[in-house]
Amino acid sequence: MTDRRRWTILAVGTLSQAAACSFIYGIPMLVPALRSDEHLSLLGASLIVSAPVAGLLLTLIAWGAAADRFGERIVIMSGIGAAALFLGAAALVHGPVALALLLALAGAAGASVFAASGRVVMGWFPVHERGFAMGTRQTAQPLGVAIAALGLPSLARSHGAHVALLFPAALCALAALAVLLWVTDPPRAPRAPDAPGTASPYRGSWHLGRIHLASALLVVPQFAVATFMLVYLVGQRHWDPAAAGRLIFGFQLAGAAGRVVAGVWSDRVGSRLLPMRQLAVASAVLMGMLALGAWLDAVWIIAGFALGAVITVADNGLGFVAVAERAGTEWSGRALGVQNTGQNVAAVLTAPLLAAVIGDGRYALGFALVMLFPLLAIPLTPVRAERLAGRPTVQHASSLRGTAAHHQSGTPS
Repeated sequence: MTDRRRWTILAVGTLSQAAACSFIYGIPMLVPALRSDEHLSLLGASLIVSAPVAGLLLTLIAWGAAADRFGERIVIMSGIGAAALFLGAAALVHGPVALALLLALAGAAGASVFAASGRVVMGWFPVHERGFAMGTRQTAQPLGVAIAALGLPSLARSHGAHVALLFPAALCALAALAVLLWVTDPPRAPRAPDAPGTASPYRGSWHLGRIHLASALLVVPQFAVATFMLVYLVGQRHWDPAAAGRLIFGFQLAGAAGRVVAGVWSDRVGSRLLPMRQLAVASAVLMGMLALGAWLDAVWIIAGFALGAVITVADNGLGFVAVAERAGTEWSGRALGVQNTGQNVAAVLTAPLLAAVIGDGRYALGFALVMLFPLLAIPLTPVRAERLAGRPTVQHASSLRGTAAHHQSGTPS
């Protein structure tokens, strides 16, 4: 495949996931409008906006298995297209129960992008570019949330929460059309009809399980910073919410860039898990810094939040590349589904449990407890096992550049 075509596929994969993230993770921005339109309590509105994530968790592994069996293009296109239809229906219904059900169905359909778009990117990029490619695709989450921040609140204020849902519906429909026009499944090695399938990469090894668990643990500081940064700045440092929101928007863009930089770093050193472990160390140090800043009520805690917005999200793409490379082409969809499921479960649990710890202002205690999670991830990250599995080292990573064009099928060495 020419460079131009695979970069187009990367752009479409990123667009598709950003469209899904615009409602799966961006819909909490409709909470004020939902409370007004549906006369809901804060708890009731929160349950509605959590419905897409609930649907996502139920179908991630199934979508990954479908991508392994039927190919990435049809899975992404059908899933994101169905999400557009469910969101369009949600704009027309009345009542919180029907709305929550349709949002859950939209999340279940949109989950297709999370497993399959990563799989198609992995298939078209050679090993020495996969970190950069997956890091670029991982920018979809902050970009999707940023797009939602620009569109959903203003539409909800002018036309109501239901009509605002037509915005992500249109994005999903556009993404489905782009997949139809420009995405091609990566080639797969031919196999005889009666040949046995590849054995499960989970059998006889804890390598993938350790990556899944370490990645889930590293989600906790990511969502701790993302969830409580605005609340801290407004409640403890008495910032104007609009000013704090603009600052956080800038931090999100920096976090997106950090994912790309981490991917390039992994390509240069020829390892996904060594940078991931070093980022776990940095996250632990950072959460300790935030705990100290909160305890001292120090103004430099803002710098800690800025670093947190970049460092705590930078490892996401590394874990995904490591999982896909270890699983191989026949299992990567299911393995990425498991990876996504673990991370989203950790994300869903982080906010309420940490809120219970922080209470009225115990931020120092909360951030100190969060520090334990990246500390646990450090020994869990299987760097030595990655080397034994044949991942390229820094000494010979450059030699892959000359032969990468022959390895675009995505099968790890």
